[in-house]
Amino acid sequence: MTTNKELSADDGVAPPSATGSATSAVVPANGSFGDVVRGWGRRVRHGESGMAPVLVGLVIIIVIFQVKAPQFLSAGNLTNLIIQGSALILLGMAEVFVLLLGEIDLSIGYVGGVASVVTVALSSSSVGPDWPWWLSIIAGLAAGALMTGIQGLLITRLGLPSFVVTLAGMLGLQGVLIYLVDHIGGSSGGTLRITNAVIFNLVNGNMDPLAGWIIMIVAVGLYVVLLFRRNLRRRASNLTAEPLALTTVKSVAIAVAGVVLVLICNANRGSSIIALRGVPWVVPIIVAVLALWTFLLTRTRYGKYVYAIGGNAEAARRAGINLNRVRLIAFIFGGVTAALAGMVYGSFLGSVSNNIDGGKLVLYAVAAAVIGGTSLFGGRGKMVHALVGGIIVAVINNGMGLIGLDAPPQLMVTALVLLAAVIVDAVARRGRIET
Repeated sequence: MTTNKELSADDGVAPPSATGSATSAVVPANGSFGDVVRGWGRRVRHGESGMAPVLVGLVIIIVIFQVKAPQFLSAGNLTNLIIQGSALILLGMAEVFVLLLGEIDLSIGYVGGVASVVTVALSSSSVGPDWPWWLSIIAGLAAGALMTGIQGLLITRLGLPSFVVTLAGMLGLQGVLIYLVDHIGGSSGGTLRITNAVIFNLVNGNMDPLAGWIIMIVAVGLYVVLLFRRNLRRRASNLTAEPLALTTVKSVAIAVAGVVLVLICNANRGSSIIALRGVPWVVPIIVAVLALWTFLLTRTRYGKYVYAIGGNAEAARRAGINLNRVRLIAFIFGGVTAALAGMVYGSFLGSVSNNIDGGKLVLYAVAAAVIGGTSLFGGRGKMVHALVGGIIVAVINNGMGLIGLDAPPQLMVTALVLLAAVIVDAVARRGRIET
């Protein structure tokens, strides 16, 4: 039976399910890069290949679209792709919280919509009190936490299934969304226009090219320092650690990715008359949320409890973990993230309307999380899975639009990719149980 000592964040090592494929890098302090490769090979034979198949699939999809549409890898289209997928990525992160517990939240699409209405209305000078942008955003995030918190209480206190409760939440919040937009907007035709410049520019605004480089260098430098510091600290304590060569490879890969991203976004996406350059503000927002939630899940006691409950709820209960509290907090965190996703979605459109398809959005959110590698059965997944899965869904939609295919084939291809991801997840899970 798992003990509280084993689940403590002070150990510095997340449970195997918490780290996923990253556990292939955890070897004795004097281990070599070859030990990592052999460990990864053993996991592949047992059906645990991590994100490797997902990344290979992404590369294949990109190559196909580039061959069919040479403009696919242009700087303008890649930047648009990031912008188009931003809200979906954040919704996928919201869903990861509850999927890790073996639960599901079908309401986050409309949670984001209602929270966005709250933010837009409060920041508007025409239909609201014209609050400062930061206070309006805080109010929207609080609204998201309240909506999912109420549902979380019903699930944890009354023992109701999350599927039914959040399905009711989805239907009810759709009505709330329509009511709020129609009554706040008056004769606006079911649409609330974003008038606050800061909120509008969450997606539509771009950083100064130099500021993009500065922020990228600082972020990558901080990541590299923390990565090496943790590795060296673990070695000094004679704890398991990955080889320094692998840490170096990770650092170089992150640095290269950062440089490529800034180069793409800083390229002129406009015309010779009106230049359009700079990293969209939504990019550092997503990176910040990813870093915050990843730290929460992998470096805190609460995160260890989430993975423990998702892996074996009964064992976690016997270890003294308060299951209801952990689950309730997960739903609240998911609501906050969904609220931010709703604001990003509204910023992308420039308005919030009463015809937001929250049902479709939540299905795409689940698809993004699962395609990226998060298990539907709980206990296995990372926030980065929502990022990768969201990019894959955005790539499919963007690429198929470029080659002239409309919504039906886009939906069918996304469905096939999702089905393939679920099959891989089920096979991997069966392999772990058999071994």
